[in-house]
Amino acid sequence: MIETLVTSDAQDLLYQLNSLFEQELKCQPKACGLRLIETTHDNGLRMTARLRDFEVKDLLSLTQFFGFSTETFSLSVNLLDRFLSRMKIQPKHLGCVGLTCFYLSVKATEEERNVPLATDLLRISQYKFTVFDMMRMEKIVLEKLGWKVKATTAFHFLQLYHSLVYENLTNERKKLFVLDKLETHLKACHGRIGFSKAKPSVLALSVLALEIHEHKLFELIDALESLQVYSKMSSRDLFCWKELVSKCLAEYSTSKCSKPNVQKLKWIVSGRTAKQLKHSYYRIAHLPTIPESGS
Repeated sequence: MIETLVTSDAQDLLYQLNSLFEQELKCQPKACGLRLIETTHDNGLRMTARLRDFEVKDLLSLTQFFGFSTETFSLSVNLLDRFLSRMKIQPKHLGCVGLTCFYLSVKATEEERNVPLATDLLRISQYKFTVFDMMRMEKIVLEKLGWKVKATTAFHFLQLYHSLVYENLTNERKKLFVLDKLETHLKACHGRIGFSKAKPSVLALSVLALEIHEHKLFELIDALESLQVYSKMSSRDLFCWKELVSKCLAEYSTSKCSKPNVQKLKWIVSGRTAKQLKHSYYRIAHLPTIPESGS
């Protein structure tokens, strides 16, 4: 049972886990809206799964470019999917919606000193709309989402699940079960709209379970089963989603998606621009720059 999860802070972690269970369904994308996107044919006029996945790929590029956290990326995807599952938008507006969701997430999760200016974000992402367009879209997004920006995502469950079982490993075995790798796998899953239909807890435990089985961490099997029972998750659901995660990661590792498109974000940061941005957020200072004529 859950008592097998022996960590010094287990009770506190379980209290946090219970709070997540209470919140996870309150900010989920509408399943019917996601299914509609998945079944829509690409005619250039309506939102499709392919367009959504491309937009999430761009959000991942921006996340990596700025050095933002997985929490920020997961929340931006959550906001995007919640909005798309409620509103029918034209593909030409997707970039504005996506960047707006990203910016809302950044402002909600990152330290204030690391939040870029909207003008800088637009310059780097190379979109043609204006800051005024973003401000107007922000109001629309917030209204449609009931002004609920913060949400319980799979990232939060993944952190807690990992913490609950990690201390069951020896120091040597802990090297096989690092959170950063699990977060990378979760980000890959966010790139497929189908995973947004899963409950956050199910997706997180599926990512965790796959890693446990891949590395043959048999000493964690009992703890994994305890978490499954505690999370009121059926073995069938866990198995099915774990297989989907495995398939996604296999395809991801052999595709161009495994190398987010940061190139288009690099070339726009010229020498002069980099100097301007350096004063706003220090993490960009080390990025490669391209000389500007006359600079």
